[in-house]
Amino acid sequence: MMQRRVRQRQMIVTPDGRLTRSHAARYLGVAEQTLANWRSMGRGPKCLKIGGKVFYRLDDLEAFVGATAR
Repeated sequence: MMQRRVRQRQMIVTPDGRLTRSHAARYLGVAEQTLANWRSMGRGPKCLKIGGKVFYRLDDLEAFVGATAR
């Protein structure tokens, strides 16, 4: 029987479903800079800017993963 090792990622999600860039990057398994690059190129998951900080909604991250799954 083959065992699979699963790595858990800690994330903090606000009550309204927002994640910071660092937590969104952990969720997606990419570097924070990758998310920043995608944002500057108009690619990647939808994001919003509040008070000068970039946030991602969990629903948008899930939709992005679903749309990019093969």
